[in-house]
Amino acid sequence: MPKKLSLAEQKKRAACIKLVLTDSDGVLTDTGVYYSEKGEAFKRFSIRDGMGVERLRNLVGIETAIITGEESGSVKKRAEKLKLPFLYLGVKDKRACLERILQETNLQLENLAYIGDDMNDWEILHAISEKGLTAAPSDALPAIRTIVHYVCKARGGYGAFRDFAERLLYLRGEKSAMQP
Repeated sequence: MPKKLSLAEQKKRAACIKLVLTDSDGVLTDTGVYYSEKGEAFKRFSIRDGMGVERLRNLVGIETAIITGEESGSVKKRAEKLKLPFLYLGVKDKRACLERILQETNLQLENLAYIGDDMNDWEILHAISEKGLTAAPSDALPAIRTIVHYVCKARGGYGAFRDFAERLLYLRGEKSAMQP
């Protein structure tokens, strides 16, 4: 379990973040999937999360990437719509993929943040929490909520990513929706 960070340490780490990695199902979606006889037909994404991606990019130059175990056309379309520079589909071992991500982006662990909700996020959350920042939606599995630096007030698919984005903006001293 990562140690709880002081606000000063959170601000220090937030200042170094250049890329937010996010799981898809359970973070960007509510874990629901609609299937037809042809396979996956629909996933529901929050427009507010999309605004979080844009605010991070436009206000402080932080990019976003999706890393998911699914091979989903819906996720690919969402990533294209959001103009994400990186998309990692069909990743069964997210921790192992972290080395690839660091090479492709020329970043270090302290430049990363991660938000995830389930046990397939456990190892990558641990790795990034050492130097970066981590978060989970409010409805993430209890074991995941205990190992992250920040638990969002919003559920997956209902603004959890936006909540984390606003937290990062707040920690960087930017105007944030978290402020009254």
